[in-house]
Amino acid sequence: METVREDVVEEYSWRDVKVPTLASQSQHGKELGERRGGRDILVAVDHGPKSKFAFDWVLAHLCRTDDTVHLIHAVSSVKNEVVYEMSERLMEKLAIEAFRVAMVRTKARIVEGDTGKAICKEAERLKPAAVVMGTRGRGIIQSVLQGSVSEYCFHNCKSAPVIIVPGKVGGESLT
Repeated sequence: METVREDVVEEYSWRDVKVPTLASQSQHGKELGERRGGRDILVAVDHGPKSKFAFDWVLAHLCRTDDTVHLIHAVSSVKNEVVYEMSERLMEKLAIEAFRVAMVRTKARIVEGDTGKAICKEAERLKPAAVVMGTRGRGIIQSVLQGSVSEYCFHNCKSAPVIIVPGKVGGESLT
């Protein structure tokens, strides 16, 4: 696994992750020529079960074969190699699952900074068909006091509809 690019723009740091490309995934694109109308779908992920449930929901209910799933994971520092490697492993695992379950391409980016702002910046950059994320499952009082990433994105992502997938109790998976 290698870092594709590392940039800093307006206090916004990221590292693209080169996720595994399976042989039939590459072949699939060649058979169809260029992208033939596939959509970009941005999925915010972390290491929690609610995030995994939202990812599974995207594969089961939203993705089509020509789509590209863009995984985004916000961290405190993209320069922290331990954090980066854990995030990289998560992205690799999800990319393989996305191809296995829905036969979609995956791109991954690990971003630094405030999660809500980073997701909205990625949405502005990509102009995806949808931005999808899970919820933390906090109560209304806790969300009001501490803030909510999904609520922030719902109100501030202007370039795409935001889909907030409520998690199942017990973190059951759809796939």
